[in-house]
Amino acid sequence: MLPMAKKNQMPPKDFAEALKELEEIVGQIERGEVGLEESLAKYERGSFLIQHCMGVLNEAEKKIEVIAKGPDGSLKAEPVGGEVEG
Repeated sequence: MLPMAKKNQMPPKDFAEALKELEEIVGQIERGEVGLEESLAKYERGSFLIQHCMGVLNEAEKKIEVIAKGPDGSLKAEPVGGEVEG
């Protein structure tokens, strides 16, 4: 039986730490450095980290949308970096 996702996992301190840990997990599993049971635990942790990162990115996107709103509340579409593709 596969282990159920743990609800009480400790989130990383920031987005960069989450990505670094996720890259380490993927590397360990891909290189076969861990056994089956540990691979399952690391897979579970990786899934948690992915969800955490997606949440951080969604929050950042919401903040950007708020910042990009004009005085009348309309959303102003501006290219990232201020460059217009042509």
